Amino acid sequence: MRNRRAYLLLVSAALLYSINGIVSKWVMEAGLSPWHLTEIRTTGSLVALLAYLALKGRLHLLRPAKGEWGLLALFGVIGIAAVQSFYFFSILRLHVSIALIIEFTAPIWIVLYLRFFKKVKIANSMWLGLLAAFVGLILVGQVWQGLTLNGLGVISSFLDALSLAAYFVVGRALGKVRSADTMLVWGFGITSLLFAIVQPWWSFPFKIFSAKINLNGHFTGHHLPGWFLIALIIVFGTVLPYLCVLSGVNALSPQVASIIGMLEPVLAGVFGWVLLKETFTAIQLVGAGVVLVGIFIANEKIPESASHAAEVSHG
Repeated sequence: MRNRRAYLLLVSAALLYSINGIVSKWVMEAGLSPWHLTEIRTTGSLVALLAYLALKGRLHLLRPAKGEWGLLALFGVIGIAAVQSFYFFSILRLHVSIALIIEFTAPIWIVLYLRFFKKVKIANSMWLGLLAAFVGLILVGQVWQGLTLNGLGVISSFLDALSLAAYFVVGRALGKVRSADTMLVWGFGITSLLFAIVQPWWSFPFKIFSAKINLNGHFTGHHLPGWFLIALIIVFGTVLPYLCVLSGVNALSPQVASIIGMLEPVLAGVFGWVLLKETFTAIQLVGAGVVLVGIFIANEKIPESASHAAEVSHG
């Protein structure tokens, strides 16, 4: 039962992240840069979670335990700030599909880490599932149509993938000693501080909150206020899916959670097709099916020892 709930949480997170991509696209098309969107997204999420903990009388739980500072800093700097920053830098230099494909090599790096550093025996089904899911993502992204590789973009994308892998592994370790909401307060807090230093708040285009933002695709001709869309990004595109992922990782394992995360680009393509009238070709449909098959194969036999070996010592 616990595993079923974890799978549901992870699939829900992929679904929310995918819808968030549509909403974020509307906001960025209205003139908000990806960097400023990340800044308001993480800072707004921090404020929302702090308010929630205050209402629940749980702010005292934020106090770090002895020896926990390192993991918390790693989670904030690498797991959240680096993942978002490297991703946005990558899509500025590469075709979005290529950046996504490289980012979602994260499960491969996690499995390699378990196999060669933790000496965990990985089931053949896991390797086969990973390969199938990765091939499916290549078909979904139609990489060959945007094969213009920029050196810095490729490096940034691989750093993004490694950061995403670290997010799952460190999140699993921290999940053993603290709740997902307190973990995220630390993560978003560190990220918000870093962004406030790099791009101070007095440079933020606050006019976006009062702007009437045009919606495209099937919603062409309709408008929504900027504050409403940004609130959706914060609550439903950030806080809820992050909580779902961390809860799912804690119940399963980093490698399994990251493989299920491969649903995100597939769902993003589906929503882009349905809501934004973006094209979704027959080969992309085949690719989506292959990803689903790969995820099923990879999760058919989850080695229990791998789940324990994925934990990072916090002593």
